[in-house]
Amino acid sequence: MSSSGKVAIVTGAGSGIGRSVALAFLKDGYRVVLAGRRTERLEQTAKDSGAGERALAVPTDVTGQKSVQALFAATKGKFGRLDVLFNNAGIGTPGSVMLEDLTLEQWQAVVNTNLTGMFLCTQEAFKIMKSQTPRGGRIINNGSISAHAPRPNSAPYTSTKHAVTGLTKSSALDGRKYDIACGQIAVEPLMDVDQVGAAVLHMANLPLETNVQFMNIMATKMPFVGRG
Repeated sequence: MSSSGKVAIVTGAGSGIGRSVALAFLKDGYRVVLAGRRTERLEQTAKDSGAGERALAVPTDVTGQKSVQALFAATKGKFGRLDVLFNNAGIGTPGSVMLEDLTLEQWQAVVNTNLTGMFLCTQEAFKIMKSQTPRGGRIINNGSISAHAPRPNSAPYTSTKHAVTGLTKSSALDGRKYDIACGQIAVEPLMDVDQVGAAVLHMANLPLETNVQFMNIMATKMPFVGRG
């Protein structure tokens, strides 16, 4: 299937990496469902794309199962299928708050968004992808280099990004029998965000018999490799 016939959901599509990926998909001819909490941001992304009816904004709270189910129902109702899910929605805690001072509510908010939200979206994507014709699809999770080299005072965020790696591996294994490929991109956003959009688009456009399990994309001169 050419990219012009494919359908994608991008969570957190109103800003940052999600917006960049959504715009890259739309430029490539995808029909894209833009999910996020802020309606005006989603509508702005759709407007900026110039894609018209190929862009559908669906306000979504990924921490709520009913909200997630409504997102996937809207996608199937509008476009009839789902080929790519980019699980991108995520939050962190203020870097100024030390681990011992974090509240339980702060911890749970990050876990609910970064991990539970990703699980709920993956679950709904499986249900559609395994039952459609042609069968299958691709799920790309937004991980983080923080899972390899965390920043100070980032325990909730870093912990969830470790968990995302586990979810990616399990989803890749469990999706095989349904022709569902699952991979992960780990980004350190110290470069032009459009390069991230291009990288995710490359992963999405591979044939389903090929999978990029993990991709790290980062600024060439960032101090991740070695001491610098």
